[in-house]
Amino acid sequence: MDLVGACRAFVSVSEHGGFTVGAAAARMSQPVASRRVAALEERLGEQLFERTSRRAVLTPFGRDMLPMARQLVRAADALLHEAETARRRPWRLAMPGICATADLARLVAEARGHGITLDLRAAAPARRRELVHARQVRAALLAVPPDEATWSVPLGVAGARDPGVKRVYLETLRVGRASPGPARRVWIQPEDDVPHIRDPLTRLRDAVGLRPAQLVTAGDLTTAAAEALRTRDLLLCSPAQAAELALAWRPIGETALSRGYALAVADGSPQRVEARLGDVIARCLGADTRADAAGGRP
Repeated sequence: MDLVGACRAFVSVSEHGGFTVGAAAARMSQPVASRRVAALEERLGEQLFERTSRRAVLTPFGRDMLPMARQLVRAADALLHEAETARRRPWRLAMPGICATADLARLVAEARGHGITLDLRAAAPARRRELVHARQVRAALLAVPPDEATWSVPLGVAGARDPGVKRVYLETLRVGRASPGPARRVWIQPEDDVPHIRDPLTRLRDAVGLRPAQLVTAGDLTTAAAEALRTRDLLLCSPAQAAELALAWRPIGETALSRGYALAVADGSPQRVEARLGDVIARCLGADTRADAAGGRP
């Protein structure tokens, strides 16, 4: 039996003095109201109304039950109101600052279709972790090693000139006595300044004999991209970022690097959000871009 629905019918009929008017006020048909009140009487074991052809008059038992029935209906209405308010409350999500505006707009629109109002907060990897641990956001896309990731994004190097090769080997950046011009650098943007990306790249730098200054961590993506555009330097980035910046992207010859992302939720499990928004999150991150796309530029 629907106890709340039965109590709602009982209260409305008692307030309006009849089943027809009471049912209409409760937004149900008269037969439904009659069945619900009858079910409630059977459950409680006593009659609630003395029924006549025109009116329904409370029995002494009905008068005793009415206050509690009203309280139950009010509590149910309050619960429904709170649930609606909670559904409309912005769901704060800490995101990488690398996502294109168009992809973020699709994410917000898709979430609205699932009844989720997103409030996106762009932040660097360490800050995203701090935000979700401090419960300043409901969830965050954390930078994690690829073997812990829900979404993976291939990384390579991109420059203003087409290198004319399928892969770029960092050892070719080694400076020799006959090397013309300044040493070429590889720029790491803030999104990739995490141990599982920075440390392997640093070890590779040392292994192939590059100078320490040839691997540079930039304070922001704009600065790093500007250096790649104006010089022969290279930017460590994803294929999607290279396409947005009109740079020629290639995988690194000596190693395979990738960004890994996992959704962390302050309260509860990430599976609900992943099931509903996983595909559009992947597009935002560039995780659906193939690293081996023909031609080198995505």
